[in-house]
Amino acid sequence: MLLLYHTMMSVPSRFTRLILAECKATAELKEILPWERTEDFLLVNPAGTVPVLRENDGPPVCGAMTIAEYLDETRGYALGARRLMPDHPNHRAEVRRLVHWFLVKAVDESAGFFIEEKVYKRMRRPSEGGGSPDSTLLRAARANLRIHLNYIAYLTERRKWLAGENFSYADLAAGAMLSSIDYLGEVPWEKEPMVKEWYQRIKSRPAFRPLLNDSLKGIPPSSHYMDLDF
Repeated sequence: MLLLYHTMMSVPSRFTRLILAECKATAELKEILPWERTEDFLLVNPAGTVPVLRENDGPPVCGAMTIAEYLDETRGYALGARRLMPDHPNHRAEVRRLVHWFLVKAVDESAGFFIEEKVYKRMRRPSEGGGSPDSTLLRAARANLRIHLNYIAYLTERRKWLAGENFSYADLAAGAMLSSIDYLGEVPWEKEPMVKEWYQRIKSRPAFRPLLNDSLKGIPPSSHYMDLDF
């Protein structure tokens, strides 16, 4: 049995959910609000961060890339040609580089601002740091997003998938990042046709369907969020 501690709008959590779905591994989902830091969850992961995966009575596996490596080691070979990490060390290094790019750099520079300002601030009470979005931070997030969209376009011009010839964790990381922003209607798809074409391929995968069914109370997704042909 698999149990995933996650936050719906967390990019690393979304990445992990996509991996589990690609592996056809069903997990019970337990939603964690990152600012609450409950004692029960801190006993699972003292860092207080998501995602965290537990399998049966095994120890908690903490962090998106650690979980990705764990799932590759326990289920990767069974996927055959659909394995999400390549065999060659150089190719694996490139996948890891891009996963870090989209789960850390792109989140720190863009997606994280959208999620904090347009979601978490609305969910928290004023005493917890809730309030109105900071328009200055949102402008910075939009400007930085253009850089990351340009980089995805650069990669798709030169490769079949982001890390090379095969679909990999790199595509899932970028897809998870963009899906969180697209939920909020902040991706300028009309300006990025190559990125849109790549994202449509990602979005049409069966593993993506659970994410497309996500809905936050009081914060509905953008009108095209669930559409495969948008």
